[in-house]
Amino acid sequence: MSDWAPIAKEYDPLKAGSIDGTDEEPHDRAIWRAMLARYVPNKGVTGDPHLTLFVARLNLQTTEEKLKEVFSRYGDIRKIRLVRDLVTGFSKGYAFIEYKEERALLKAHRDANRLVIDQHEIFVDFELERTLKGWIPRRLGGGFGGKKESGQLRFGGRDRPFRKPINLPNVKNDFYGEGSAEKRNWSREGTRDWRTRDRDHERSRDKRWPERERSWAWGESERERDSKEERSRGRERKDRDR
Repeated sequence: MSDWAPIAKEYDPLKAGSIDGTDEEPHDRAIWRAMLARYVPNKGVTGDPHLTLFVARLNLQTTEEKLKEVFSRYGDIRKIRLVRDLVTGFSKGYAFIEYKEERALLKAHRDANRLVIDQHEIFVDFELERTLKGWIPRRLGGGFGGKKESGQLRFGGRDRPFRKPINLPNVKNDFYGEGSAEKRNWSREGTRDWRTRDRDHERSRDKRWPERERSWAWGESERERDSKEERSRGRERKDRDR
């Protein structure tokens, strides 16, 4: 527990798939894919990764000009890269913004998260592809966050940090006679007490049985009388109708 942290310091697909980072077996196929993947960051990406923000959940209509207008209030921007589809040219809903100073980066990371741009609440985090060791992207089964509908939730990031594990002590179960000899003897004495109580209960039940039979017989006779009276009343009504 001493080295536990809500944010992952190194990416492990198996831990990222666990709500508290303690899973020992993967619970979905995507985790298997991420564990077997050998991902190499894109060498074509330029810029300082330690001064770059990752901005996601953008409106597909949001442009580079809009991003510059919003994020330039936190400091001077060196470069904005809105990721687009190679074929259609349409936005994929996320971008990377590189600042000139670390102070501007930290301010945008703190204040711009969950900001609403073009009717969309955005998500802002540091770039992890080149800064977090062992990083596996979402398309290979890794990443952080995710939706419940997909069944591929990932933990350890800013959006969904790890929950603190709960360590429960190992307690022996004495239900089947485990534990010390004193406890076992106590359980045997307890069974004797229950047996004697059962015998007493049987005897008292035998005594009460004739009384219950008499009360039930009386109840049956009363019910028979009531039914006979109702039948006679019904016959009288029929005769009157005729």
